[in-house]
Amino acid sequence: MAEEKKSFEDLKAMSGAAEPAAATTAQPKIDAQGRSYATGKRKDAIARVWIKPGNGKITVNGRDQTTYFARPTLRMLVNQPFQVTKREGQYDVVCTVVGGGLSGQAGAVRHGVSKALSLFEPGLRPALKQNGFLTRDPRVVERKKYGHAKARRSFQFSKR
Repeated sequence: MAEEKKSFEDLKAMSGAAEPAAATTAQPKIDAQGRSYATGKRKDAIARVWIKPGNGKITVNGRDQTTYFARPTLRMLVNQPFQVTKREGQYDVVCTVVGGGLSGQAGAVRHGVSKALSLFEPGLRPALKQNGFLTRDPRVVERKKYGHAKARRSFQFSKR
């Protein structure tokens, strides 16, 4: 019968496990054109986002950000990842968005920009993650139920 190993060092020596290797730093994922690509989602909207070094121009579906997202709150939402990482005016963003309304599309672009930034500069990932920009918001519209006017709203009750 094999002799009994009692200490942790004995077990490590027996298994042949070496010292843990140094943690490898994440490498940037950049394509041949010098861009990083990511997909962002929010509600029913899906945004395909490419970022590259530039002067801060954001193009959404072939139009400038100020014309596509007319409300200042939506533009603020799209620019949040750059403000948190202090990278305003350093990257050009080109994205295509389909589905949903303007609010969902702005959220999808923000999610995509955040993911693309973390791929372009892996060192920015902790700041983006701490502010919740890398997490896909799981809230979607609740489905309508039969026998109801909407998801939860019932028809007006009539006693007689």
